[in-house]
Amino acid sequence: MKPLRKFLDWALPPYARLCALSIILMDVFAYYLPKALDAHRVLHPISTALDDALPLVPCFVLIYVLAYAQWVFGLAVILRDSRERCFRFTAAVLTAMLLAMLAMLIWPTVMAQPALEVRDPFTWLLAAIYRADEPTHVFPSMHCLASWFCFRCSFGLRQTPRWYPWAQGVFSLLVFASVVLVKQHVWPDILGGVAAAELGIGLSRLLRLHRLTAKLDPAARRRSYCA
Repeated sequence: MKPLRKFLDWALPPYARLCALSIILMDVFAYYLPKALDAHRVLHPISTALDDALPLVPCFVLIYVLAYAQWVFGLAVILRDSRERCFRFTAAVLTAMLLAMLAMLIWPTVMAQPALEVRDPFTWLLAAIYRADEPTHVFPSMHCLASWFCFRCSFGLRQTPRWYPWAQGVFSLLVFASVVLVKQHVWPDILGGVAAAELGIGLSRLLRLHRLTAKLDPAARRRSYCA
C-alpha cells in the first residue's frame, strides 16, 4: 500500500485533489445543465460556409477521443506543479467553465450532423459518439477550452522538459481540427472555447479568485500568496 500511496501523492498531491474534483464537477454541471433545459427552449441552428465545405474525416475521431487523455494528464501535471499554480489554475478553469455555461444558456445552439454509414472502426466509434452526445449547446467548444488550457498553462512548469508545452500545442491544434472534421462543432465554437479560457484566466487574476480556490487546501490559508 505504501508504494501505491507514494505514487498517488506524486501523481496528484493531497492539496490538489479537491481542486481536481471541483474541475470535474463543474465540467459535468456545465455540460448537463444546458441540455436539461432543452425541452423548454428554442435551439438556434449554427453553421458556416467553411464548415459545410469541410469533409467528414472519421479517422479524426481518435484525436477527438484522445483529447480526454490529454486533459487528465495535462491538468494533473499543472495541478501538481505547485500549490500556487494549482489554485490559480483551478480558479481560471472554473471561471472559464462558468462563462462557457452562461454562453450556452444565453445562446443555445444546435448543429446538423451528416448521414453516417458504419463501415470501419472509425465510423463505428463516431456513430457511438453521435448517439451519446447530441450536438446541442455546441458554442463554445468545451473540447477546445480544455485543450487550450492544457497548452496555455503548460509554460513555466518546474517538472517538465522544454518541449512539453509545444507538444501540448501541437496536440491541441489536432483537437481543434478534430471537432470540426468529425462534425461535432463548427469553427466559431473553437474561437469561443479559446475566448472563454482567456476570459477565465483574465477574470480570475483580476478578481484574485485563487484566494477562494486556495481554501480547498486548509494548509494554504497560512501561505502569503493567498493573502
